[in-house]
Amino acid sequence: MILYFCQAQDTKHCFEKRINMEQSKMTGQISPIKLSLDSTFTFECRKDLSCFTSCCRDINIILTPYDIIRMKNRLNLSSDEFLAIYTIPQLLDKTDLPVITLKMLEDEENACPFVREDGCLIYSDRPVTCRYYPLGSGTLAHKDDADDQQGFFFFINESHCKGFEETCNWTVRDWRNDQDASSFDEINSGWYDLMVMKRSFPPTLHLTEKAKHLFFIASYNIDKFKRFIFESDFIKLYDVDKNTAEEMREDEIKLFKFGQEWLKWVLFKKGDFSVNAEIAAQRQNKSTQTDPQ
Repeated sequence: MILYFCQAQDTKHCFEKRINMEQSKMTGQISPIKLSLDSTFTFECRKDLSCFTSCCRDINIILTPYDIIRMKNRLNLSSDEFLAIYTIPQLLDKTDLPVITLKMLEDEENACPFVREDGCLIYSDRPVTCRYYPLGSGTLAHKDDADDQQGFFFFINESHCKGFEETCNWTVRDWRNDQDASSFDEINSGWYDLMVMKRSFPPTLHLTEKAKHLFFIASYNIDKFKRFIFESDFIKLYDVDKNTAEEMREDEIKLFKFGQEWLKWVLFKKGDFSVNAEIAAQRQNKSTQTDPQ
C-alpha cells in the first residue's frame, strides 16, 4: 500500500501528480485510475509461482502504528527495541510529520528482514502494506464538509509478478476483508486523519519539535506513551474517567486510539478534551514537565 495524502478539493490533480512521482521510483506500473470498493481485479499469490516473495525485496514500506504494535508483540519486543532494530524514522514529504519505515537488509536484494524463500516469518502479523498488495490506497485530505472521507484505491501491476496472470477474481472490498486490511484501516483511522489534516494545512505552517515528538510517541511508541499517561498527572489533568483509564491500561489498541484523538485536540483543537484548571495551575506552580522523554 502507498499512502497518498491529497487535497480533497483537488483530488484528481494531486493523485496524478503523486502517481507520476512514484512511477519514477518504482519498476512497477501504477495506473492513475481511482478504484472503489466495488471495483474488480484478477490476482492470486501462491508459493508455486516463480515470482513468489519477489515483491518483498527492493521495497520501501511505511509502517502504520498498528503495524508496529502487531509486529513488536509478535517478536516479543518492547516498542523501543523494535523501533531501534527494525525501523528508520523519516519525515513524510509535505506533512512535516514523522513516519516509520521498515529497515531492509543490507544485501544485494534490499530484502525485507522477515522474508524467506518459503514466505514471511510473521505472515499473520504482516504490515497493512503487504496485506493490500497488489493494491494501493489513497487517503483524501480531511475536510469538515467533504463528501468523500473514505479515500480511494488503485492497482499496482509490477512486471515481475505472475499473480496478475491468474484467474482468481476479486472486488477491492473482498480483497481487503480476505487480507484483514480493513480491520487495520479501522484501527489506524485516527492516524490517517491526523496525516491528512496536517497535509491540508499550508506548507509554510510547521509544527514545533515538541509537537512532532508528541506525535511520534503517541503514534509509534505505545509503551512510552503508556508511561507518559500513567506515570504523570495526565489522567487527572484531562479528567479521564476511571473506566476509560483502566481499559487503556489493559488494551494497547484503546490506548492508541485515545492517543490519536488526544493528538487531534492538542495539534488541531479538534475534539472535546478539556483541561482541569486546578491541576493545570498546580503543574504551573511546580514548573514540572510532563512531556515524554
